[in-house]
Amino acid sequence: MARGLPFLALTPVIVVIVVGVVLFNIRSGGEHEPTPGLTAAATMSTADGDVIGTVRFLQTSGGVLVIAEMQGLPPGGHAFVIHEAGACTPNFDAAGDHFNPTGVEHGFIHSAWQRGEAAEAHGGDLPNIYAASDGAARADFFTVGVTLDEGPAHSVFDADGSAIIVHELPDTYGASEPDTGARLACGVITPT
Repeated sequence: MARGLPFLALTPVIVVIVVGVVLFNIRSGGEHEPTPGLTAAATMSTADGDVIGTVRFLQTSGGVLVIAEMQGLPPGGHAFVIHEAGACTPNFDAAGDHFNPTGVEHGFIHSAWQRGEAAEAHGGDLPNIYAASDGAARADFFTVGVTLDEGPAHSVFDADGSAIIVHELPDTYGASEPDTGARLACGVITPT
């Protein structure tokens, strides 16, 4: 059982389900009313071109539901991040850095919170995804850090699009961006 997360069990026959609520303060230059019902998807592939799963996006009136289903991942936790460019080739570096439309520090955990100040994470920061011992992973997240509407600063459909990446190591969620190792899988986010 994962230390500090007693509800997560990594076994060969159980696909870990992680439900995360991701809350962000978005400074998009004004209030944005999302358009419910918009959808998008990313086909996740390894550097060798093998398809290992899909990430789907469903916009609600309050934010975006992110639904990931993958197989063939190394067991354990992996950083799961939306990146700033909608490109995975010629290598996953083409996706650029984290999607960060508001230019804020990395991570969910900020010392500013202890001082009673508002702090936000990158729009592309999502909770880690966890793979079971057989490499299968399923995760559902809710975020207001991105939108599927075109136009707002936090839209994944800006001029160069966006991609989602599974990293080798888990994110520590701190304000300083950790080394999350190699980029294991990448998918360009496209409207559906």
